[in-house]
Amino acid sequence: MSRVIAMLGKMKGGAPNPSVVRPRAALAGAIGGFAAIGLLALLTEWSAASWIMAPFGASCVLAFGLWESPLAQPRNIIGGHLLSTFVGLLVYHLIGGGALSLAIGVGLAIGLMMVTRTTHPPAGADPIVVILAGSGWSFLLTPVLAGSVVIVAAALLLNNLDPNRRYPVFWK
Repeated sequence: MSRVIAMLGKMKGGAPNPSVVRPRAALAGAIGGFAAIGLLALLTEWSAASWIMAPFGASCVLAFGLWESPLAQPRNIIGGHLLSTFVGLLVYHLIGGGALSLAIGVGLAIGLMMVTRTTHPPAGADPIVVILAGSGWSFLLTPVLAGSVVIVAAALLLNNLDPNRRYPVFWK
């Protein structure tokens, strides 16, 4: 019983919120998200292919709002989305849809991203997206690879326009 009480006690927090609001950084993040998602949406309208998916919105939060985070680096954005989507497609095409395939897909994607050092939280949704949609293997190229490369290219350009930012922090 004392272990349960101790565990529950940890859940109340207690430390102050470390977030610091910097209006200039917030504006840069908003502009970056607008530009990247706007470009992906336009490319989707102008072509026969879809260049966008919901998890890309969360990728933009990291790429433009938390650009220094290891989770926001190019290898994580591109690698995380590719790996997680591949896992979701593999699970779907091997065992089909349903609750078990969703759980296997997300769990396996998280484990593999951690092992390959490509952890990107928005990519954790990719297996859910592909399994629920019943996606085909072409989904790996568009929107996943093409879209994640566009986000990284936008982050490289826009983040480095600010003299106080350096993106990426690392490539490997």
